[in-house]
Amino acid sequence: MYSYQYPHPAVTTDCVVFAFDGRRLKVLLIERGIQPFKGKHALPGGFVRLNESVDECAVRELREETGLLVERLEQFHTFGAVGRDPRERVITVAYFALVKPERVSGGDDAAAAAWFALDELPSLAFDHREIVDAALTCLREDIHFHPIGFELLPEIFTLTDLQRLYEAVLGVSFDRRNFDRKILKSGLVIRVDGQMAHGNGGRPAAVYRFDAQRYNEFKRDGFRLEF
Repeated sequence: MYSYQYPHPAVTTDCVVFAFDGRRLKVLLIERGIQPFKGKHALPGGFVRLNESVDECAVRELREETGLLVERLEQFHTFGAVGRDPRERVITVAYFALVKPERVSGGDDAAAAAWFALDELPSLAFDHREIVDAALTCLREDIHFHPIGFELLPEIFTLTDLQRLYEAVLGVSFDRRNFDRKILKSGLVIRVDGQMAHGNGGRPAAVYRFDAQRYNEFKRDGFRLEF
């Protein structure tokens, strides 16, 4: 069906999937079941088929290798350094996604799949550490302009939970009172009446949920949250 007059590179997709466990930001990795780099950890991904788009490939490879179905993946960069793949000349289109933690399992070319804390990542195959770092940079830029808690937090949460999320992403610590004031002033969250969160021996804390309409308005129109 296709023929080429000139040499051409292969195209792959790679997916950086972030989740938050309440304390730390995590990344979904697979253990490669084939060469090259058999036994090493890598991002879920693979070669684009001739009958699919790169977006379709990213969704398919993520599902086949981890069992995770993510319909919304955001394309953020293309990596095409010569020699990045020892098999042949390969250009990869990179995606990232924000999800709540789910059970995953290896499949297809992946011997295993698991979540790893961002600050405890193993050595990665290919240039995948560079891809993870680039995705984190994008996430840290986006967090000021697009609310991300809806994707990463449970439906009901405390302001401390939200603060921990922002601190895990940005790698900084916030003053609690200042953070609470900023979030409440934004109108993003609504207090859930009649419910409290009970920590380990601490005082009960008010719980909140996102205002879905306000949240979607922010995502559509953009906002900037500074601390």
